Amino acid sequence: MSRIRVRLAALLAAAVMLAGTCSLASAQLAPTASMPDELAAQYKVSKLAADSTGTVVTDAGTVLAVQKGGILGFDHDTGGMIPTKFEKGSIHSPNGLAMMILQKKGGVNTKFFTVGEKVYVTKIDVQVKNEKVVLSLVECDTCNNVQNPSGYKTQLAFQFDKGFLETATAAQVEDTVGQVLTIDNSPGSDSQQANNAQGGQQQGGGQQAPAQAAPPASIELGQTTDQVVAALGDPQKIVKLGTKQIYVYKDLKITFTNGKVSDVQ
Repeated sequence: MSRIRVRLAALLAAAVMLAGTCSLASAQLAPTASMPDELAAQYKVSKLAADSTGTVVTDAGTVLAVQKGGILGFDHDTGGMIPTKFEKGSIHSPNGLAMMILQKKGGVNTKFFTVGEKVYVTKIDVQVKNEKVVLSLVECDTCNNVQNPSGYKTQLAFQFDKGFLETATAAQVEDTVGQVLTIDNSPGSDSQQANNAQGGQQQGGGQQAPAQAAPPASIELGQTTDQVVAALGDPQKIVKLGTKQIYVYKDLKITFTNGKVSDVQ
């Protein structure tokens, strides 16, 4: 009888340990589950379409400015692309062998994006298993003030260390992305003009009266959603994450916990 009790106790202890391990694994994967939504809230994806002139932007999203050289772009007619990789602080362009293989499949026009050049995000792909986040990008021709739009596109893969994405937050990923691409949202910037371009065209191109200067809004920890909306207006996007909500404005991201401001970025 005592041996049976010992075995039962051992099985019970093993079950408790297994349950604890599963709970820990779930807790570690929890941040990743919301990461795509949080990244999409930070980097609004642009919508594209095709017409007789090539690729056109039908819904402009976040405009990013390139901070590092070496990102290889492909013309809009290219069917397949070889991603540029960013790892441990360095850009790694596609190697010569990979480019030769791609060229054999058909003529491909390429160029390197220059520092300061503006791009749109067209897709965000979080690959936890491969420890990478891949951003698909396309030139923002109107932001770059080019006379002959070209619509070059690229894929930029951010490679992380093993096990990083399983516990990482979106903010940590954004810090890495920020080493290569920064949001261009300064007052009067090309990004601001691009985001407002469609609104101006829908009004018939008429001149608008200069905006009156308004006192700066004040956002403080503990304020309610109603107080924030009263000060800033409706957000561009709302991300709901359980007890948390993220209100995304053009140049501001406000996190609410249980209906009150808990973080401002």
